[in-house]
Amino acid sequence: MHQRILLRARKGPFDVLTPEETFAGNWIGDNSGNLVFSHAAHKLLATSSAEITPTRTPADPRLADEINERHDVFVVPLANAFRRSFVHRLTPLTRLIERLKIPVVVLGVGVQTNVDGDREYLRPIDEPVRAFCKAVLDRSHSIGVRGEVTESYLNALGFSAVEQIGCPSMFLHGDTFQLEKSRPELTADSKVALTISPYVRSMAAVVRHHQERYPNLCYVPQDLRTLGTLLYGDAPEHRGQSSDIPLHTSHPLFAEDKVRMFVDPWTWMSHLSGYDFAFGTRIHGTITALVAGTPGYLFAHDSRTLELARYFGIPHRIMRDVPADVDAADLYAEADYTALNDGHKARFETIAAFLRKHDLGTSFADGDSAARFDRQVGETVFPPAVRPAAATTPAELLTRIERLRDENATLTATIDALRSQQLRERIKQAVPGKVRRMLRR
Repeated sequence: MHQRILLRARKGPFDVLTPEETFAGNWIGDNSGNLVFSHAAHKLLATSSAEITPTRTPADPRLADEINERHDVFVVPLANAFRRSFVHRLTPLTRLIERLKIPVVVLGVGVQTNVDGDREYLRPIDEPVRAFCKAVLDRSHSIGVRGEVTESYLNALGFSAVEQIGCPSMFLHGDTFQLEKSRPELTADSKVALTISPYVRSMAAVVRHHQERYPNLCYVPQDLRTLGTLLYGDAPEHRGQSSDIPLHTSHPLFAEDKVRMFVDPWTWMSHLSGYDFAFGTRIHGTITALVAGTPGYLFAHDSRTLELARYFGIPHRIMRDVPADVDAADLYAEADYTALNDGHKARFETIAAFLRKHDLGTSFADGDSAARFDRQVGETVFPPAVRPAAATTPAELLTRIERLRDENATLTATIDALRSQQLRERIKQAVPGKVRRMLRR
């Protein structure tokens, strides 16, 4: 039976957008980790009878009639959507769902509070979350959540039709997962990838220690601001600033060309597959390493990261317990992937059973559908890693400038003419925002 699935996703897994386009349109939804779970969900659902359409735009209740007519089911992969800063997006999503007549399936939503599960912190979002869950459960058998913290929270709000299913990102390869350490130990020449949530300030000492000890260290950022910094340099309000966290071009990791950011999961995974170890505070940075076959380790700094680490058996420590002099070599030696490996097949069956309950199949149980998805990924040419602007070659810089020129019909001046300060000022007033950001450099 042909099934028309509307999938909540900022972009589809085969959509090719340049880094400049990605930054201008925020196609990563503020965090490139969003693409990891939404693209994994797409693959998971990509059976031969499924027609999957990414939403690509924010929830708009006015589109309900169109969605009811054109689609058979609305699948909603979510990350830490039950948080204070997401209420302004959760509410219109709720209003949209309330107008839908088709089934709605929530795939892996999580709550965000501190690692102790502070219930009082969540009080201000109780009513918006309750309204969302009621709207979903009026159109669904149950809600799929990331782990035990979110299940407990929704139970406290009065909802019992809640199932722990983890996050689709860990099931990118179906029920097959086996991670092994490739080296007996890490040494100073090992290739180590680092993830950082810029707001976790206690990572500053960790960064400093590792940039001094590991010459092959690579920082892999995920946030939109850093993408802009890599492409165009420091924004005007940040020029001349410095920080122990790699936020500015003055940071040694930028100056030494040790930063790589990706606007697609596939190039990101390919990059990490060449590393010996990855660690840090980003849950999807860690998961991306794991599904790429690279040992990963998480510093859990809130409930959303902690519950996923516990659910999947990902090696982790709570951030407040991480000493300033922690060393990647010790984390590598400590990391035990037994629970992650041994429990994977059962966890996959849990999410597959959840989907079956909601009349959804999986590509892994549908002939060569999963392999066909992988072939299409392999045949698609995605943009390479984004490096610090100061470290790019003249040819790469010229390519960036020419791409911007081609994308903006209003830009008719030649590249050489841009050297004229008078023309720069005129263009700043006339051309689209992405070119103005280019000119700030």
